[in-house]
Amino acid sequence: MVKEIIINSTSTQTRVAITEDGNLVDFFVDYPENRRMVGDIYLGRVARVLPGIRAAFIDIGMKHDAFLHFSDIGERTHQIQEMLGEDVPVDDDEDNSSNQNDRYSDNRQSVPKLFKGQEIIVQITKEPVNNKGVRVTSSISLPGRYCVLLPYDNKTGISKKITDFRERRRLRYIARSILPKNFGLIIRTVAKHQSEKAMRDDLQNLLKQWEEIKETAQSETPPALIYQDLNTTSSVIRDLFNSEVSKVFIDSKKLFREIKNYVKMVQPGMLDKVELYKSSRGIFDEFNIDKQINTLMGRKVPLPSGGYLIIEHTEAMVVIDVNSGRYAKSREQEQNSLRTDLEAAREIVRQMRLRDIGGIIVIDFIDLEEEKNRKKIFDELKKEFRKDRAKVSILPMSDFGLVQITRQRIRQNIMQTMKDVCPICLGTGMITKDSHLIYDIEAWLKKLKRNSRERNLIIKCNPATASKLREGKIKSLVKLQLRFFMRLKLEEDESIYPGRFKFFSANTGEELTKLMD
Repeated sequence: MVKEIIINSTSTQTRVAITEDGNLVDFFVDYPENRRMVGDIYLGRVARVLPGIRAAFIDIGMKHDAFLHFSDIGERTHQIQEMLGEDVPVDDDEDNSSNQNDRYSDNRQSVPKLFKGQEIIVQITKEPVNNKGVRVTSSISLPGRYCVLLPYDNKTGISKKITDFRERRRLRYIARSILPKNFGLIIRTVAKHQSEKAMRDDLQNLLKQWEEIKETAQSETPPALIYQDLNTTSSVIRDLFNSEVSKVFIDSKKLFREIKNYVKMVQPGMLDKVELYKSSRGIFDEFNIDKQINTLMGRKVPLPSGGYLIIEHTEAMVVIDVNSGRYAKSREQEQNSLRTDLEAAREIVRQMRLRDIGGIIVIDFIDLEEEKNRKKIFDELKKEFRKDRAKVSILPMSDFGLVQITRQRIRQNIMQTMKDVCPICLGTGMITKDSHLIYDIEAWLKKLKRNSRERNLIIKCNPATASKLREGKIKSLVKLQLRFFMRLKLEEDESIYPGRFKFFSANTGEELTKLMD
């Protein structure tokens, strides 16, 4: 398998595509005005404590307060708080919870009380989605190339993707030998077969970063950003550029130099894999990425056998419908349905990774009669999701052919990142029918006739709407004039959206539309 990272940089955005044998498997967009926030560390102030929902809201200087669930308050939080020079009380006594409206203590473990106005250091774990603020944790972690540093923690962990027993034992020994007191360490997958020196250098960089964070936290006044993690492009190189990647192609000289300098510092042996793309043809056109992105943005996704998926985003969940797309004879129906469902399972996982779909997902597969075939779909989904870096939970197929999935949501999905709600249909995908538009005009004229003596009007609307009002042997506009005994003049205005209209007084020029609402 040939795995490549293709980076396209323009003045307004940077797009990163990851392909396997030419097929797009991951896609990221980095906007200057909408930068990646996951991993950023803030010095905040507790705005509210709500024991009823087991959460606190932290003012970190954003439009919406950050959400801190009590389960995200780590055991080492009080040590991080003491770093600020505060005398932070710890409550591990069940009898001391009487004043919960002001202070909170989770009795399952010793954690600091939270009270309104308290300073607290938090790290963003999920970006804002719709009208929800960011989600944060008080358990701070600093990711590096080969390891993740956990201040005031004493545990060491090894990535589950490193399965070789001897390598895991070697890495655990190195981690324990290089780790200072009062720190924890998680060894990342890319650390496999790396030398002790490389890991020690990476750890030293992280320790230096932590010292800088401590100094900033002690000198700043909340709310304040005290550490900013790498942007999307740099984090992809840090986290996903490993020995499995054949090449990294970049079409920007500036970005090429930045990435080359970073790789030279952390893993010089992979420097020859980083290449500057030079061609008059666009890099995404050359690697057939744009065509795949257009499919990615569509509501309908085709399948190889002729079937297709319909992907619908709602406020509460994402619903995916699997369709066969062609008629099959009854004796072959089960096998054809199974073939389409298996193709759909593979494509659905790919689409979820590409679109970065998170939260609750419900999939309506084509009905299968045999239980063994339903299990095949479930097993295929589990196998495909092993490639996914996000945490995923899947329930077996129900009797109705539905599969329910929850997938970790860290940021807005790619559709929310790249698209805005249509100002005409407001996200419904529909505009008012012509017949109903005339009904709306009639209803408005009835109100006007009842509440005003104005009988000489100008109707302004989109040219497409105007043409509909002029259609027919007896024009709709003429019918309205005869019915309401009014003089109506039609004027076209391209600034007015289709399906909308505005009324003006022909005598004074005053807009009357909103007066009758």
